[in-house]
Order: sequence, then C-alpha cells, then structure tokens
Amino acid sequence: MTKPAVDACRPFPPVIAAHLVKLACELPDKAGRSLSLWTCAELARTAIERGVVESISPQSVQRILQSQKLKPWRVHHWLSPKVEMDEAFRATVLEVMALYTRAPAPHEQIWSLDEKTSLQPRTRSAPNLPAQPGNVPLYVEHEYARKGALQLFAAFNTKTGKVFGLLRRRKRQVEFIELLETIEAQAGSEVTQVHLICDNISIHKGKLVRAWLQRHPRFHMRFTPVHCSWMNQVEQWFSILQRKRLTAPNFADLDALEERVHAFIDEWNNHAHPFSWTTKSFDKILAKIKVALVAAA
Repeated sequence: MTKPAVDACRPFPPVIAAHLVKLACELPDKAGRSLSLWTCAELARTAIERGVVESISPQSVQRILQSQKLKPWRVHHWLSPKVEMDEAFRATVLEVMALYTRAPAPHEQIWSLDEKTSLQPRTRSAPNLPAQPGNVPLYVEHEYARKGALQLFAAFNTKTGKVFGLLRRRKRQVEFIELLETIEAQAGSEVTQVHLICDNISIHKGKLVRAWLQRHPRFHMRFTPVHCSWMNQVEQWFSILQRKRLTAPNFADLDALEERVHAFIDEWNNHAHPFSWTTKSFDKILAKIKVALVAAA
C-alpha cells in the first residue's frame, strides 16, 4: 500500500491557503519563476522557498486549489477583439444565421467555402502497420520526408452536404475562382441565387474575384464576422477530413495525396448529409453582442 504524504490530510491555516491561491492567480514570470504554467509541485516549491510554509505536498496544494475551483495549469486561447460588436456586427451574424437555419427556396443554393492549407504527403521511411488484436495500435513511422504541400479549396452545400474540392499548389484568387467556376457549372438555369459564405481573407474579396462576381450576378457573397470562422460550416467538414483521412499521413507524393483526398470526397458525397444548425447555435455570440451593445449605450 502506498504511504500517503505526511501532510496529505493535515489542515493548513487560512493565511497559507490564501497565499497559495494568490500565487496561483499570478503568472509564473510575474512571480519570479521561469515557467509557462503553474503545477501543484511548482506552487508547493515556491511557497516553501518564500517561507510561506515550512513544508507542503503537491497533493495538499491541489486540495486547496480545488476548494476554489482553481486550475492554473489549464489554458484557454482567446482573441482580443479587433472589430466592435455593434449593430453591423449583429446584422452580419443574423444574416449568416438566416442562411443556415431557413429552408432554401428551389431557386437557391447555399455554399460554405474555405481553404485547408498545407496538406503534406509526409512520406514515411516505412509503411504504416495496421492495428492488431491484443491492444496493438496502428504503428506510424516517426521519420518522414517533406515533399511539398497542397492547398484544398472546398465548397460545402449546406442543404445537401455535398462537397466540391480542388487541390492546388498555390493559394490565390485564381484558384479560388476555379472553385467558383465549379459551383457555377453545376448550378442549372433554374438556380437564380447562389449564396456563398466565406471568411474575410483577401483572396475571397480581391479585384479578380469581385470582377468575376460582377459577371455572375446570381452569386451573392456573404462574409462571416472577423474571428468567427466557426460560423463557416465547411470548417466542420474540414475537421472530419482531418480526423478520418489526414491523421497519420503517409502518402508517396503530392499526386498520391491528391488522389486519396479526392477519393475521400467521393466517398463522403455517396453518403453526404448536411449539418444540423439551429438558431441556438448562435445564442452565445448573440448574447455577447447584446452585452456589448448595452455597455456601449
């Protein structure tokens, strides 16, 4: 039986607990430690070195932090707002929400477009070995050769779930227009409105693209708000592609990679399905906008 730490169950005075909580709420660099994140062991060591307590175990530190629901080793990434959450921002969100949640008319198509960049063959020095009985996992050779990269231009039909994909060496307006031409070619004369949902990167709204859109008046571009790429449904499909096809990559070359990605798209389209988004999908962002508008009033 493992012997428990000497102070595993020993209570500590509130002043010591307060010091530890205060320390955990500081960045380690600000507290004179060259660490990215606090751990219970590092907090215990720092408290002892500062003379806050003569001795304390990491387990006791964890118990103290747990009482405050404090986990300084956890990380959550966020972005400083570059665009105000004003009425224009709200209008853009509502416009995208309407396209996703209403049933398209027979004369409409709605497509979500984006690029998945830097798809690499990562040719391994040995073939992948499949999983075997007895808890033997898939084995992937760690060493690989770099053989360039492809950019995937994809369009996701929000009503049917069908996907169009083009793989190219470069990521420019020219390649993006190729994707638009693919959508144009499949949209029959009965389709009088084609709604495109994209993010705000330059190749989606450059001079060549704007000229193309002027020549194709049934196409209507809708941009998601800045830093709201999660509103682009094709991103959800990209995560499926990454998980099911691009995990543990081991392709002979760029041509093999392109062929296998196209094969995945074909298989997906044989059983395609749309993603179920409702107005509740936008509740969180709309609540934030409401708070921002009230604060600005």
